[in-house]
Amino acid sequence: MSDTVTKSPVLLYTEQTPNPESLKFVTNRMLYKGTADFREEELAREWSELASELFDKPYVKGVYICNNFVTVTKEMNYDWADIMLPLKQFIKSYIENGGDILKEGFEEAMAEIEEERGASYEYSEDEAEIVNKIKDLIDTYVRPAVEMDGGNITFKSYDEGIVTVILQGACSGCPSSTVTLKAGIEGMLKRMIPQVKEVVSEMG
Repeated sequence: MSDTVTKSPVLLYTEQTPNPESLKFVTNRMLYKGTADFREEELAREWSELASELFDKPYVKGVYICNNFVTVTKEMNYDWADIMLPLKQFIKSYIENGGDILKEGFEEAMAEIEEERGASYEYSEDEAEIVNKIKDLIDTYVRPAVEMDGGNITFKSYDEGIVTVILQGACSGCPSSTVTLKAGIEGMLKRMIPQVKEVVSEMG
């Protein structure tokens, strides 16, 4: 009997996202436990071989890797009808050939950047309690729904009733994300945490 283990084939399908410029490529493999948002080519070149190779294509504007999917945001002057199949084939064969997804240490490096961003906010004891509640609600209720759409949302800051969140992946620059943000997230946070007056977003 041969020792070679037959790997199950890589399956890949596409899913629409609320953003017409972003498409989600879903695989049956875990690519990265976490979220990696590459909006700039430089960051991709530094940390991800897969994202780098995608950025080599003239029509790729952004790459977002999370769990078992890759969300690709295209340049507006291209049509999905022309580029979806080549992208699908490229991602499939890249994974089949065992290409590197992300370099070691990516998570730590990103956590440091987050820390620096967040460290500039000093919260009083009362505020810290509100902030923890907000983070919990976002992680439990909002993030899973946003991930289904090929995006991500993270808490940035809280100041006098105003919650700032960062939108990533397909949610960034998506027309319907503002609606989701205002109707869904703001409504829920206001109900659960009376101190919250408004939710605003920044693109990650």
